[in-house]
Amino acid sequence: MALEHALLVSLTERASSGYDLARRFDKSIGFFWNATHQQIYRVLKRMEEQGWVTAEAVAQEGRPDKKVYTVSDAGRAELTRWIAEPGDMGPLRNELGVKLRAASLGDIPAVAAEFQRHRDQHAHRLDLYRAFEKKDYPAPDQLSGRTLHQYLVLRGGIRVEEGFLDWCDEVLAALHQDQPASPADSARSQASDPKGTRR
Repeated sequence: MALEHALLVSLTERASSGYDLARRFDKSIGFFWNATHQQIYRVLKRMEEQGWVTAEAVAQEGRPDKKVYTVSDAGRAELTRWIAEPGDMGPLRNELGVKLRAASLGDIPAVAAEFQRHRDQHAHRLDLYRAFEKKDYPAPDQLSGRTLHQYLVLRGGIRVEEGFLDWCDEVLAALHQDQPASPADSARSQASDPKGTRR
């Protein structure tokens, strides 16, 4: 998928200026496809050149005119083509997983702290998704069409975050058990068994 397709999806939902689109993108599709505001403006210009969107100048009081973008027939055709196109499974890149694999070579408590930090961030995002679900989709069994599809994407995000939190909890519990004994613990152990008879 290219950023163009994410923007086409968003613009089919509502015609927008580049600024408004970037703000909406941050609060919706941006959770699943990251893009900076500068990238969005650059791609919008390219989409206009390709004829996928049209732009209308709208006057603003006390400010320069803004360009409001609308998906053209060519843009809708491209979106239809892309939706039907088989997609590849993207590579899973998880820096935490690589750090965990190498934990024995470094500082295990530091790795655990990093997992806790990420867990907290994902717990916050899960709370945000659940708030969206409660506010925007109070009766999911009554949904259909575009609203149903948007809800199902949100449900996917909720499940991903729930799975990530479960994994973090599993890792943190295992790393806690895997901690090497401290020098004080070792000294106490030797003092309780001075002849080394423990097996």
